[in-house]
Amino acid sequence: MYNPKSEHAEDFIDDSEILDTLDYAERNKNNRSLVERILQKASECKGISHREAAVLLLCEEKDLIDRCFSLAKKVKEEFYGNRIVLFAPLYLSNYCVNGCLYCPYHYKNKVITRKKLTQEEIRKEVIALENMGHKRLAIESGEDPVNNPLEYILESIRTIYSTKSGNGEIRRVNVNIAATDVESYRRLKAAGIGTYILFQETYNKKNYEELHPTGPKSNYAYHTEAMDRAQLGGCDDVGIGVLFGLTTYKYDFVGLLMHAEHLEARFGVGPHTISVPRICPAEDIALADYPNTLPDDIFVKIVAIIRLAAPYTGMIISTRESQRVREKVLELGVSQISGGSRTSVGGYTTTERHDETAQFDVSDLRTLDQVVSWLFDMKHIPSFCTACYRAGRTGDRFMALVKAGKIGHCCTPNALMTLKEYLMDYASPDTRKKGEEMIAQEVVKLPEPNIRRLTIQHLKEIEAGQRDFRF
Repeated sequence: MYNPKSEHAEDFIDDSEILDTLDYAERNKNNRSLVERILQKASECKGISHREAAVLLLCEEKDLIDRCFSLAKKVKEEFYGNRIVLFAPLYLSNYCVNGCLYCPYHYKNKVITRKKLTQEEIRKEVIALENMGHKRLAIESGEDPVNNPLEYILESIRTIYSTKSGNGEIRRVNVNIAATDVESYRRLKAAGIGTYILFQETYNKKNYEELHPTGPKSNYAYHTEAMDRAQLGGCDDVGIGVLFGLTTYKYDFVGLLMHAEHLEARFGVGPHTISVPRICPAEDIALADYPNTLPDDIFVKIVAIIRLAAPYTGMIISTRESQRVREKVLELGVSQISGGSRTSVGGYTTTERHDETAQFDVSDLRTLDQVVSWLFDMKHIPSFCTACYRAGRTGDRFMALVKAGKIGHCCTPNALMTLKEYLMDYASPDTRKKGEEMIAQEVVKLPEPNIRRLTIQHLKEIEAGQRDFRF
């Protein structure tokens, strides 16, 4: 029976509730008065339920869909303004003992080249990333207790934080590794991680078990309950997501929002981020084997409705998606993107765009500088800020500021200051010119005179080479 506060996966991701929700949405998808009431509720910026979101997802009335998109843009601006946080993935190892059918890292794949970075190789990768201008990483690793034990991950985090190149440093390490136990989450938190990220892949238990026939990840309940254990271990910023295309998008859309509601109900803190990857081609993986792949128009609609359902959460899109698709979803809900990414182990220190250690093919092949310049063209502020993490604004403290509409008082000044750092240290001349113009335009818009004064002061200090403060 559906119980969002339960600690058991099959209670808070209840199959009958999802099917009932989809049936309700199908019957009411063109019920104009109901859809209008849902949109009115969404306009209050307090979120909507998974059932209400499902009605919007299935709605076929063009004018109502257009209103949904307009509202998503408005809600996104209300909470996150025009800031876009930038990060890069760092693949440590593709050794894996799981049998996930959709992932080229699965243990039966004899085509892919297996590789694990040494600490010296990690240091070189980090220097390459710092020399691009990155301040925030998401480390990725296959699940292999022999090759990739927790001690290796912890040592790698220490290496990343201790590696400096010029003015460059990594200020936040987010971690995307396999589900583990409470004590391990405590150790990750003590190591100074930012967000703990784990994708559910699919919430359909039957499909999940078919797609994960072997390995530790085959345990549906243990995997689905990982975020609960992470919270109990002190990791109060967690990131969830599904891999759209593994099963029907409608089922996983509802399951994803139910998971967010569960975290809010049990811990008082919803997910810090929601990621929306789609399955894409990779070594040993053919899209023809996955009939539920998601078309662009539905994908864009999903992003917009997630923004309405969970207005407080950061939304992430990776370089799986093309520039064209990323342009659409940035307006409707996405607040974090990767730039200059490599999805191979050791990819930042090789001249090859793709090699046989890659997890998936990258669609957006632009450099970080090109991505930053593109964001300027779309009137977005590229942000390298990590101040909330270091200032202790995580979990319920972060969410309280977001839900009160006050997080922008912290984020916008810090976005401008970290952008200033990037422009001075790494940007091409054309990108720097665009960026200086944007900073001049945005700083005068800061609503609080004292915040505006301090921001201008810090910008001058950065210009003068003073880097004693951290954003």
